[in-house]
Amino acid sequence: MDDSGSEDEQITVGHYEGGRNEGGQRHGMGKAQLPNGDSYSGEYENGKRHGKGTYRFKDGARYDGQYQQNKKHGQGTFYYPDGSKYEGSWVEDLREGQGVYTYPNGDTYDGEWLDNIRHGRGTYHYLHMESKYVGMWVKGHMETSGEYIYSNYKYKGNFLHNVPTGDGKFVFDIGCELLGEYQATNKDETEDENVEQDSTTAPKWIPKCITGPTPSTPALEASGELTDQSGELKEESGEVAEDSRELAVDFEDAAEEDKITPKEEEAEE
Repeated sequence: MDDSGSEDEQITVGHYEGGRNEGGQRHGMGKAQLPNGDSYSGEYENGKRHGKGTYRFKDGARYDGQYQQNKKHGQGTFYYPDGSKYEGSWVEDLREGQGVYTYPNGDTYDGEWLDNIRHGRGTYHYLHMESKYVGMWVKGHMETSGEYIYSNYKYKGNFLHNVPTGDGKFVFDIGCELLGEYQATNKDETEDENVEQDSTTAPKWIPKCITGPTPSTPALEASGELTDQSGELKEESGEVAEDSRELAVDFEDAAEEDKITPKEEEAEE
């Protein structure tokens, strides 16, 4: 329904109880039942939701927070219909600034937002993997520098569209580092040459050298590799340890935010 701004139409649709200014507009504290089934309780200024309030949607969604000229603006918490929740900064109805999003699967993102998507520095916690990504985001994707952190080691390097790329290193709690690089999987390396590669194809980890103590992992302990004077990870045969190639980031795409954000009724109650 369009916002005509007519007080006569306001009286004939919905229901409002609360303060008004000298011109008859809603002003101060008030409660409104909207014609579409939504409701609002909170502050008004000159006929607009302005200040702190709670907006309840008929589908079960709810917003608790600050408004400015009928738009979510400032600090607030939005409870989405799918069970997810965003708590943080809003700018003209969009998630923007610092905020925490809790996803239906239990994952969380704590960081910067722009135009409703993850953008800037932030931390994404994977609940079922007990791991997290800490680093930069660009338009909803892991980009540039970041870290995947696990219980006893972490990976530091660059990322492109949510996957590691280029030079990087695994840093273990025992004090050693495994250096190498992630390379895109070539088409001729796939089992089926007729399978078209896409952006979700896992990159290949190429180990180069190791510094400090040998990583205490079952794969490396069983391989019998040695470290030569150059620091390159070697087996007794002199080849780069194949088992070290298994030390790859078990990456997983971050969950998506609720794409259908309910909108408040634009018409004045």
